[in-house]
Amino acid sequence: MNLASCILHLCFRLDKRRFYFFQEAAKALCLPETASRSILFAMTEEIRLLIETLAARHSLPLEGYRLLVEGCQPESAQLLAQKADEARRTVYGNEVFARGLIEISSYCRNDCLYCGIRRSNTSCRRYRLSEEDILSCADEGYSLGFRTFVLQGGEDPFFTDERLCLIVRHLKEHHPDCAVTLSLGERSDKSFRALKDAGADRYLLRHETADKAHYGKLHPAGMSFENRMRCLRVLRECGFQTGCGFMAGSPFQTSACIAKDLKFIEEFKPDMCGIGPFIPHHATPFAAEKAGSAELTCVLLSIIRLIHPPVLLPATTALGTLCPDGRERGIRAGANVVMPNLSPPAVRKKYELYNGKLSSGAESAQETSLLRERLHAIGFELAVSRGDVRK
Repeated sequence: MNLASCILHLCFRLDKRRFYFFQEAAKALCLPETASRSILFAMTEEIRLLIETLAARHSLPLEGYRLLVEGCQPESAQLLAQKADEARRTVYGNEVFARGLIEISSYCRNDCLYCGIRRSNTSCRRYRLSEEDILSCADEGYSLGFRTFVLQGGEDPFFTDERLCLIVRHLKEHHPDCAVTLSLGERSDKSFRALKDAGADRYLLRHETADKAHYGKLHPAGMSFENRMRCLRVLRECGFQTGCGFMAGSPFQTSACIAKDLKFIEEFKPDMCGIGPFIPHHATPFAAEKAGSAELTCVLLSIIRLIHPPVLLPATTALGTLCPDGRERGIRAGANVVMPNLSPPAVRKKYELYNGKLSSGAESAQETSLLRERLHAIGFELAVSRGDVRK
């Protein structure tokens, strides 16, 4: 490697933006083609070393995560997925865990700028399920083989602690061999403890971003980055299997933001992590924003699997909505959870978090045979179990 290539290699190691500046300068100065090839090799080798380090140590410095996200090309993504698959199989084999998703309410007191069920969306078709509806969904899900039920909804004041605790207790009484996961937003410390005491096993609360300034651009002034992080700590202290997560490609997101997300996940070590692409909703302030990509989402799934191999990692409905083979791509990248929809068919289209959200076909709990076939075709088995985190 000549002197010019060595300088360019060093610049890449220090700052990728500077690397591209000098790469363009090399073209302008008509440096030999061998120098350009050396530059490309230096970049590829740098990314490969970051991947190998992450696979071995489950950790990178903040700048390492940024460089990995920025510099990941198709060949690097393939290596990441291979390493993630090895890590996943070491802990979970080829099992993929199914969760029965019950979307209990499209009412929400919050006004998040990206969400289709935000309070200000007057065109949203609102509904809430009764306790009888929820128990009926769970009964059907149990007969279909589901052993985890996920109760998801907006922050609906109707669902007081008393109502929710009663629903959780009845679910556990009817199906004592099943896990109950809640994804119902921010609540008080007292509420979280009451729900845990009632028998809830898991709680998923996406942190959305680990960058405070970015959080402020995604949420109204009344919502607090500090409170979101506090809630996650309290959930862990209460004994929940705790999940966080964020959108890939959300508005104003930078590689530096993503690096902070990845470092947060490394330090928090969640039991679950929901990563899906941002997809705009037509009735939100972000209606004209570009959707995130399946490629970035899958790269992040692989990175998170390598950061924390035991994590329960869904191939999300959003990923399946974005591209027809999204679920399969997510599983290949390191995911090991799917969440078919158990909600009553009459309300599924009303829970529209983003444009085109899927709820039929393999996304429907009633089509588990189709889901099983599609997973089997890529070498995975749909597991009939609670699918608890393995540590």
